[in-house]
Amino acid sequence: MSRRAAVVVLDACGAGSLPDAADYGDAGADTLGHLAASISGGLKLPVLERLGLGSIAPLRGVAPASAPALHGRLHALGPGKDSAVGHWELMGAVASTAPPVYPAGFPQAILERLGAQTGRGILGNAICNGVEAIERFGEQALERGDLIVYTSQDSVLQVAAHVDRVPEAELYRACTAARRLMTGEHAVSRVIARPFQGPRGAFTRTLGRRDFVLAPPGRSYLEELAAAGVAVHGVGKVGELFAGVGIAESHHGATNAAAIEATTRLLEELDAGLVFTNLVETDQVYGHRKDLDGFHRALQEIDAAVELWLSLLGPGDLLVLTADHGCDPTAQGTDHTREHVPLLAVFPDHGGRRHDGPMADVGASALRWLAGRDAALPGEPFVA
Repeated sequence: MSRRAAVVVLDACGAGSLPDAADYGDAGADTLGHLAASISGGLKLPVLERLGLGSIAPLRGVAPASAPALHGRLHALGPGKDSAVGHWELMGAVASTAPPVYPAGFPQAILERLGAQTGRGILGNAICNGVEAIERFGEQALERGDLIVYTSQDSVLQVAAHVDRVPEAELYRACTAARRLMTGEHAVSRVIARPFQGPRGAFTRTLGRRDFVLAPPGRSYLEELAAAGVAVHGVGKVGELFAGVGIAESHHGATNAAAIEATTRLLEELDAGLVFTNLVETDQVYGHRKDLDGFHRALQEIDAAVELWLSLLGPGDLLVLTADHGCDPTAQGTDHTREHVPLLAVFPDHGGRRHDGPMADVGASALRWLAGRDAALPGEPFVA
């Protein structure tokens, strides 16, 4: 019998701070819990409620389920709290050391080399979010054709440019050059291209974001699946987060709507394989911008999509809903937060059990479900 699995990552939907969260400045962070407490009447997510989201931890508006799916909380084994690290952890590739961060900005030598290699001036070198970056430096970038370089608490170098002065293809080449520079002691997890458009006073980011990510720090369950002849379909930024390693085919999903549509189409068309989806807007659009109502609306749209996906599951299918880190919209600052992630898993004979463990249990379960075997990687399967 052919088997399928879908792992859907609700980006940044953390479920309570990890024991070492204070080391990251994130003591007490709880993305879903604080979001629910801030919404009038709490969260309204009937499908996720039925699956057991409210059985994982108390969540205003989401009652414990009478007959939940497998549910619980997962934790990281290694350091970090960004999307690359989180997705790697889900698939059993655990970093041993934290990637570098730049709370005082990047070394001048790095900026000079980037300017020399791109032939463009460099603006910013600021610690800020993407919207703030184009608000502060966008006019200069438009006037001069310079690149805006900025970072955050995460291990990331972001490069923004106005598309009228720096076409997206050129921005991608600049980020490729930056990726080559950021190696060794400067090996940040991600270099991110952030094209923007529009007139002064009305700048907006395009959908042309592209992530240039380090290869995973070790072998992952995606490679184990590929070795077993199981095709892995990455939806959204998943392919980029793994630098293509272990991914058979990538499917665009720059917005939640596009990623949901691609996931639905794959579940309608595929007879076998893994669909590995990232839904980015709870992080990129709402979490970082502290938009509580927008965050809730995005979750409601995901809730409706999950109901459709459940209708497409067959007896040989596994559906996993989880996250990669937190981004508590009530916390001080706008960066990711070091948190547990929720786990909901639908498959035959799940028994409504609670399962708490490392994030790598997701990849271990996908391998056992799809290939009928285990691997010498972190994680223990929660499927029989």
